[in-house]
Amino acid sequence: MTEKLAALIDSLEREAERDRSPAETPEIGIVMGSDSDLDVMMGSETGRPGAYDALTELGFEEQTSYDDPPESRFTFETYVVSAHRTPELMYAYAETAADRGLDVVIAGAGGKSADLPNMTASIAYPLPVIGVPVQEKSLQSVIGMPQGAPLVAVDAGKSFNAALSATQILARERPELRERLEAYHEDLKEGVTEVSRDLHSLGTPGFKQSRD
Repeated sequence: MTEKLAALIDSLEREAERDRSPAETPEIGIVMGSDSDLDVMMGSETGRPGAYDALTELGFEEQTSYDDPPESRFTFETYVVSAHRTPELMYAYAETAADRGLDVVIAGAGGKSADLPNMTASIAYPLPVIGVPVQEKSLQSVIGMPQGAPLVAVDAGKSFNAALSATQILARERPELRERLEAYHEDLKEGVTEVSRDLHSLGTPGFKQSRD
């Protein structure tokens, strides 16, 4: 084990031993198997939005330091944790997740051996883990958990939905998040209503031209 890896694991374990208030710790943890998964987990300007986009839209802030947390009441953290290249880090992250204040973890992995979500769910149990298959070929690996080892999963590449689901879990005991989710849903309905109205009033050719 390298010194840097040992230091990172030690920091997670030390943080798990501290007694911090919920306001000082992130509610959601986001882990991915590689930084190449970042466009899916965060979101891309040229592709679909990701978990980072969903959470910031709902008013979360990313927490990068326990000693200097963001002003936002609700926060999330982000790590690269490879199940195959850094299994010690994966184990330490999942094992300490609840003690570090996390309420739910979003875990994304790509390739045919996308084991990070499954292993994180097994080690962090009973903390809920939402799996994100980064690629279509990762889907069967992520959802292939045996009976008695639960893992919630979204469709390939849809970390945005994983973040919404994580927020739904939190909203059961946090009315403010419930209100934010309801407002987000109302905005979706309003958007569809406007599109439907414009399509009807402009006609199909005119509507298509207005979008070009």
